[in-house]
Amino acid sequence: MALAGCSSSGELIVDDAVGISAVRSPCPAVGLADYTGDITLFANPDDSAEHDSRSIDVAASLTDVRGTCDAKTARVKSQVSFKVVARRSDPRGTRDVSLPYFVTVMRGSNSVVAKRVGLVTVHFADGQSRAEAVAKGGALVDKAEATLDRSIHDRITKKRKAGESDAAIDPLADPEVRGAVERASFEVLVGFQLDEAQLSYNARR
Repeated sequence: MALAGCSSSGELIVDDAVGISAVRSPCPAVGLADYTGDITLFANPDDSAEHDSRSIDVAASLTDVRGTCDAKTARVKSQVSFKVVARRSDPRGTRDVSLPYFVTVMRGSNSVVAKRVGLVTVHFADGQSRAEAVAKGGALVDKAEATLDRSIHDRITKKRKAGESDAAIDPLADPEVRGAVERASFEVLVGFQLDEAQLSYNARR
């Protein structure tokens, strides 16, 4: 996943390889979900035998994902915006194409805690084969749940002296610490809402 965070100052976080390496914020990371950044509409969607490049009607990509966040309140509000760039094979006539997208909140990288589906409409003028549109979404995260427990924080930031038995041990080697960091980590992911055939097509490309 391509993730762009909105953190600047906050709690220390642990990296798997090198120990404490950066700061973490209650703000969720924002990014694009795997295999959902593109959507392809075919001229004959019901005939899977014709799903090749010659039968593409409209192809669109989701790009320029950006996040903003306000972590001052107990309910952390995160806003995400993105651009949809679409191309159509036949530029004749004006046409509006509505494409479904989702905004989902993930906890610990593998647990979906909320999801919303919307539509973004791309307008093609007569003779135009390329068009763009911008869409937005939002999410709320409980600040308390996105904050590490003080005892876990202290175990991560504990000063270790050379020669001590735990001096070279990564704090994440402790399942309790790793689990606490996972539970306090949130992401807001966006992507096109794809059906099974569209998702399979993206994975094969």
